[in-house]
Amino acid sequence: MSTRIPLTIEGNLTSDPESGVSEKETDWTRFRVAVNDRRLNEQSGQWEDGDTVFHDVVVFGKQARNAAASVRKGDAVLVTGQLRFSTYTDKETGAQRENRQVVADTVAASLKFDEVRVTRSPKAKGPEAYATGPVAAPEVESGAWIAR
Repeated sequence: MSTRIPLTIEGNLTSDPESGVSEKETDWTRFRVAVNDRRLNEQSGQWEDGDTVFHDVVVFGKQARNAAASVRKGDAVLVTGQLRFSTYTDKETGAQRENRQVVADTVAASLKFDEVRVTRSPKAKGPEAYATGPVAAPEVESGAWIAR
């Protein structure tokens, strides 16, 4: 059984991301995000750390490759996606276990405490934008027509 709940989390990576390619050749990246609860102590006027909740996150496709290349341990991130709960049977003990994982729709660097530089990928223009396979290029382009 699986249940999905939409959510957004903000926290820090606890280790460098782990990435790979599935059997169906889909790129994936996994990492863990620590979300800290900070509260203002009204008596002392000081901020205090509350409980920390750890979320396992997985992201797929091109975004998985980008996340693996961009974020590292300690980086502050924002993640939106679906919180998925599932159950499985432990192979060693036969006991029922529960698993909680965030399947990310979006992973972004937080700008709350640090600056971030964005590198954009060039967009295809002209026929390349619609090409699905090899494209034959003309030998010579000449004004209004193409000479071969």
